[in-house]
Amino acid sequence: MDEMSETRQDYEKAIENIRHKLALLPDLPGCYLMKNTAGKIIYVGKAKVLKNRVRSYFTGSHDGKTQRLVTDIRDFEYIVTGSNIEALILECNLIKTHQPRYNVLLKDDKTFPYIKITNEPHPRLEVTRRVLKDKAKYFGPYPNAYAAQQTKKLLDRMYPLRKCGVMPKEVCLYYHMGQCLAPCEKEVQQTEYDRITQEITSFLSGGHEEIKKELQRKMEEAAEELYFERAKELRDQIMNIDAIMEKQKITTADSRDRDVLGFSVDKGWMCVQILYMRQGKMVQRHASAFPFYGEAYSDFMTFVTQYYSDNPALPQEILLPEMPKDAEEEKADGEADGADILDAAGAASSLQEWLGIKVLVPQRGMKRQMVGMAIENAKVSLDEKFRLIERDEERTLKAASSLGQSIGIEHLHRIEAFDNSNIQGTNPVSAMVVFIDGKPDKKEYRKYKVRSVQGPDDYGTMREVIRRRYERVLKENLEMPDLIVVDGGKGQISAAVDVLENELGLFIPVCGLVKDVKHRTAQLMVGDPAEPVNLPRDSQEFYLLQRIQDEVHRFAITFHREQRGKSMVVSKLDSIPGIGEKRRKLLLKHFGSLKKIKEASIDDFRPLSIGDKLAKQIIAALQDEES
Repeated sequence: MDEMSETRQDYEKAIENIRHKLALLPDLPGCYLMKNTAGKIIYVGKAKVLKNRVRSYFTGSHDGKTQRLVTDIRDFEYIVTGSNIEALILECNLIKTHQPRYNVLLKDDKTFPYIKITNEPHPRLEVTRRVLKDKAKYFGPYPNAYAAQQTKKLLDRMYPLRKCGVMPKEVCLYYHMGQCLAPCEKEVQQTEYDRITQEITSFLSGGHEEIKKELQRKMEEAAEELYFERAKELRDQIMNIDAIMEKQKITTADSRDRDVLGFSVDKGWMCVQILYMRQGKMVQRHASAFPFYGEAYSDFMTFVTQYYSDNPALPQEILLPEMPKDAEEEKADGEADGADILDAAGAASSLQEWLGIKVLVPQRGMKRQMVGMAIENAKVSLDEKFRLIERDEERTLKAASSLGQSIGIEHLHRIEAFDNSNIQGTNPVSAMVVFIDGKPDKKEYRKYKVRSVQGPDDYGTMREVIRRRYERVLKENLEMPDLIVVDGGKGQISAAVDVLENELGLFIPVCGLVKDVKHRTAQLMVGDPAEPVNLPRDSQEFYLLQRIQDEVHRFAITFHREQRGKSMVVSKLDSIPGIGEKRRKLLLKHFGSLKKIKEASIDDFRPLSIGDKLAKQIIAALQDEES
């Protein structure tokens, strides 16, 4: 029988608990945390009136994506705050701490690359995603690692800071190339490092034109003195600067550093576009696209808050878009539910108060045009994403159809794939995944504990699981697959076909996926007796088979680890005198995990009617086993 994670009784009990808690919600602002069956936080939101907002999830109808969230909620908790900005910051911190699955927007590109000048006696340049309080200088963020690496590469050629992580005993090739001062053998004055650091700072802060002029002067001097190799190096550096900076689109007269933000929403997705202006020039841009589950402008501001909480290199000014016209009704609806939806002016004011820099919502002129450009870029990025998704779906559907034709199946719609998992014969399990038209359908996945097989018997396991699956398909009149995929070759195929045809009277095509010595999909076998089907390794059909095999293996391994972990907990508790099945279940239900039982005090066991003597024995046994 398939493993079920939640019984009907558990579900009804959870819903009843939610109803009681809804009646006790306060008329105050704050943050709420939604939890799933396992007690894991899956969504964090903020509200102007907690009572109204949290209740709105459990009343009325919702769109598809919000309904998916609501379906997973089994409990909630909340934290009261004193103001809008407190709720915004708290929400940001809670999301960073718990990483809820439905707050996808704040996980997208959560760490950006920076260029770092290390705080060492002999400093180095690094590209890093970790910003530490180490007195180093950080520049960024960069829209992607490639942009940061290319910029560092250029700076490494231009400035002779050391390149090695550990100081060598003698000078290296970089010294001979003029790209290192060789502090391993020569004394370098601090004033020289200060000069280089200042020039790099100027360059990374947008002052590349001055650096370029200086390089141009040095190149001309080298050419006049007939140092043509040096002149060529300097020319290449100038060309590299031009290549990196060629994306500049807008120039303003005030030479300020500013970030310009815009966003667009469509089909339940949001795209936020950030234009990086440095010394009045647009040097880079970055787009983040993600599904969102709340109100558009509110979730946009949550993203912005999260982004700047992780960004130590703040600009002098941030430009935000106005609330879109179609968001006015959304704002009114949200406020009726108690949602903490800031208007544009309120959002700018809150962000300015928190960051301590100027935050504007421009109404006219060049700054408004720049925000418009960010919005337009966000729309284009989102449209491009949808076109790519449509193209991938077409390719996937075509791959499934072509695979069917390759093995003689006219309409290959539903594929069911199986994989077995055990380690040295312990806790044998199996898993099934389902692909519909080439795409995984996770609600159809199934897990099986193997009952009749002892030890590592892959053929016996395959026979049991195939029998259990398709007996149920026949009994409950479920949809039959067009193809069954097993992990293995002739033996596994033969075991599956024997059960299907001779025991169940089913004639469903079975194929096997054989792996190579590196445990990668290598060959497709079909029929009984099985024969190989030659598919090009670079074909979409072969790629689809790889995806199926990787997915069913991942699913089986995950289930096996869960079962193995549970059996280890059971064996540890069962080995303690005085602990039977009833007390073991009581302990795990009360404490939640073996770790928490081990860390409990004697007093914590008394509510379970466990005496001090037995409590000491339990704690001692668990601690002794660890040591």
